[in-house]
Amino acid sequence: MESMLPAAPWLKHYSSFVPHIMPLPSKSMIDIFEDSVAAHADAPAVHYFEQTITYGELDQFARQFAAALAKLDIGKGDVVALYMQNNPQFLIAQYGAWKRGAVVLPLNPMLKRKELEYHLNDSSAKVLVALESLYRDQAQAAVPNTGVQYVFTTSELDFLPEGKNTSPVLEHSERLDFEETRDLIQTLSAIAVDEAENERHRAAVTPADIAYLVYTSGTTGLPKGAMNSHANIAFNAQVYRTWMKLTRSDKVLGLAPLFHITGIVGHTAVAAATGIPLVLMHRFHSQEVLRWMRRWHPTMTVAAITAYIALLNEETKQPSDFASMSKCYSGGAPIAPELTRQFEDCFGVYIHNIYGLTETNSPIMAVPLHTKAPVDSGSGALSVGIPIPNCEVKVVDLEDPSQLVQPGQAGELAVRGPMVFTGYHNRPEATAAAFSDGFFLTGDVVIMDEEGYVYVVDRKKDMINASGFKVWPREVEDVLYLHPAVREAAVVGVPDAYRGETVKAFVALKPDFVDRVAEGDIIEFCKGQLAAYKYPRAVEFLPEIPKTATGKFLRRELRKS
Repeated sequence: MESMLPAAPWLKHYSSFVPHIMPLPSKSMIDIFEDSVAAHADAPAVHYFEQTITYGELDQFARQFAAALAKLDIGKGDVVALYMQNNPQFLIAQYGAWKRGAVVLPLNPMLKRKELEYHLNDSSAKVLVALESLYRDQAQAAVPNTGVQYVFTTSELDFLPEGKNTSPVLEHSERLDFEETRDLIQTLSAIAVDEAENERHRAAVTPADIAYLVYTSGTTGLPKGAMNSHANIAFNAQVYRTWMKLTRSDKVLGLAPLFHITGIVGHTAVAAATGIPLVLMHRFHSQEVLRWMRRWHPTMTVAAITAYIALLNEETKQPSDFASMSKCYSGGAPIAPELTRQFEDCFGVYIHNIYGLTETNSPIMAVPLHTKAPVDSGSGALSVGIPIPNCEVKVVDLEDPSQLVQPGQAGELAVRGPMVFTGYHNRPEATAAAFSDGFFLTGDVVIMDEEGYVYVVDRKKDMINASGFKVWPREVEDVLYLHPAVREAAVVGVPDAYRGETVKAFVALKPDFVDRVAEGDIIEFCKGQLAAYKYPRAVEFLPEIPKTATGKFLRRELRKS
């Protein structure tokens, strides 16, 4: 494979820990899942609160759902939408849909009615599988305005002992019934599938077939459906497995939402490829995460830094809570070096950076396991690592992607490899615009050093132009996290009559510092560590920084403040 950078400097960091070239997938994800079922039928596939579902049981449920879809004439290429939290039914519906050769559309459970209508119509979804509460609150009104033909509803209480649900996550959960929908669990229990019938329902699925339509966040326009193939998912699942040295003794902690590319690849796909259990608990709740970590002793996870911040600030935490977690990674947003230090001081675990996008099926960069990421001396950014196997990268000029920039200079990251998506669903022009000379343009401004380590400066669209000077929010946020009172921090540019734009910080304080720290204190702290054009001219305190379901700070919402 030809490298776009002389001598591919990052290769020196591989040594023997992982091959820099890996074989391309020869099987689809459903074939890979079924291989694990055949080899480990009695092994745990899911730990859901206190309950366990084996690989054999999970496959049987998936067979039954595939049979139900076959009866509805849902097959190759049809879209099955999943509107759920982190529940076992997500996996049942996913594997059942894949057995039919269908495409899975994972939907953000935070989507409201109009947003849901858009996603269902844009994807041409025919089937919707939804949590009962989400169906009642949003989907029931949305579905009649879409092309969805069949709706299955299910409950987060399914698979749990009746009347024994002590989790605060389920405190307000209740069972609901709808005349116009099919109850998923009742449907499955009414279907008996023998081997012959299973063969009739099972479609041939190739690595090139589309596994998922994963919609982008739509920060620069309407959300676009990224067509991610089985080969894309399978390749990066193998990257996770190899990079993190996963074996049959490992367990994956499901901190990321399953609808998100991190949950898709870094949780479900890698668990299926390795034949190991995935620990799920409906949705993130810091106290419950620690509780079930103590019960199931997971060894690996990947999550947004905001999840780690919440765990770090959880009152019930104990230093031993992460004793089993030898493989902690974080992606989705830049990490302040100070946060990794605080977390390691508390739990004795180092958080490794990992980096990717929806269009690259999660990782394209990662910090080698048991290696601490370097910090860029100029920008103060913590490195997101080195390119993963088979990933070609280059850093291009922000205005002219045909021009390379030199090591140490900021530019846009461009990537090519088997992890890069097929294109945007029904958007050939947007697909063409996303590529330059065969490389996907990530939209992230990065620096690559002489050693091949990459540092994410920020998103191109988040750059603040103050009096003609470029200010990257991440650099200011890193300084804010050095203040002992700051729990969360996000920085945006706001209009300014004199400077054009100026820097504004939004801060959530640690409980002990609420009403004890003033705006001026934060500004003075930053003035001592940042150039005059960089430090925030305004600070607004919030109880919580608004976030997406994946834990990213919603800067677009903050700009409206």
